[in-house]
Amino acid sequence: MADEVTRQAARLATIVTVPVVLLVGVLVFVLLGGADGGGGEAAASPSPHPQATGPVEMPTRKLTTRQETVCRALLSQLPQAIRDRAQRPVTAGAEQNAAYGDPPITLACGTTVPSLPPTATVLRLDSVCWYATTGPTGSVWTTLDREVPVTVTMPASYEQPGQWVIEFSAPVAAAVPSAKAPYGCG
Repeated sequence: MADEVTRQAARLATIVTVPVVLLVGVLVFVLLGGADGGGGEAAASPSPHPQATGPVEMPTRKLTTRQETVCRALLSQLPQAIRDRAQRPVTAGAEQNAAYGDPPITLACGTTVPSLPPTATVLRLDSVCWYATTGPTGSVWTTLDREVPVTVTMPASYEQPGQWVIEFSAPVAAAVPSAKAPYGCG
């Protein structure tokens, strides 16, 4: 009888011990770096889009004191990355310009509003009114309903540019006071 009790105790100990040992082993494996070999953190995967990190050439514009204030507020609201495109330094006008990725998507604050043809299509993207012109090198998107105009230039290599431009709408709406919107954007 004692032999049967000992066997049952040994079985119970094995049933409890084996899963606990496996769990501890997995935890130690993960904490010590696992298959990636690096101190418990997954190795950073390279971006699917190699990006230059050097400064992007951009001009400065003469701004009024009010425009400077608004542009600084806007730039403080911009994210560090647009999707997987990291923000890059600019050669001039860091208080009014920003750039992302490679080829660079650029944002310029304090630009001029383009003259609109009577049949112009204007788009409201996330509460901001944008007007786009397209050329062989890409598209230029300018806000039409803001106290200080903002222009985003999208290289032609980016598909669906409006989907990229909309990423700037929330910071623009938060930092740049609205103005009278043209017909079709209300």
